[in-house]
Amino acid sequence: MKMTPLLLTLITSFLVGCASQPPASSKSSKLSNPPAKSSLIDSAPTEEQEVSLLYQSWEGVPYEFGGATKQGIDCSAFMQVAMSSVYQLHLPRSTELQSKEGEYVPESQATFGDLVFFKTGWNQRHVGLYLGDNEFMHASSSKGVIISRLDNPYWASKFWQFRRVTPNS
Repeated sequence: MKMTPLLLTLITSFLVGCASQPPASSKSSKLSNPPAKSSLIDSAPTEEQEVSLLYQSWEGVPYEFGGATKQGIDCSAFMQVAMSSVYQLHLPRSTELQSKEGEYVPESQATFGDLVFFKTGWNQRHVGLYLGDNEFMHASSSKGVIISRLDNPYWASKFWQFRRVTPNS
């Protein structure tokens, strides 16, 4: 599958969470190649296009614990924004409560749009939006809104679970 630059950029930028960020990894992503302008005009945007546009709008916004604006946002508020704007789904405010929403998804069955959760410390949790291909978008405490890789040793060691939230879950 050929990736669009907009999709690659979106995925790459959207994957950092509330926890501190390990050294940056490769920035290849399916959100970086934008769709042709005519395709956006002729049809409704795809889920990936909507996430890409969301990421472009929020990329680099600094992390602020308890924040929920473009002046500063934390991981759970960013997931509220993402799920509301892309899927019209409303999530609770805290990562702890978000981790109980929807249904558990085995790692091998995770797909674009699933929530990915991490245990980053004693009683500390982090959440991001899975983009596929081992990438996730999140609000990182050290780098703001970015895209990170699940196979980064830091995130791989902190991985907890995937959850799928749907209107009926």
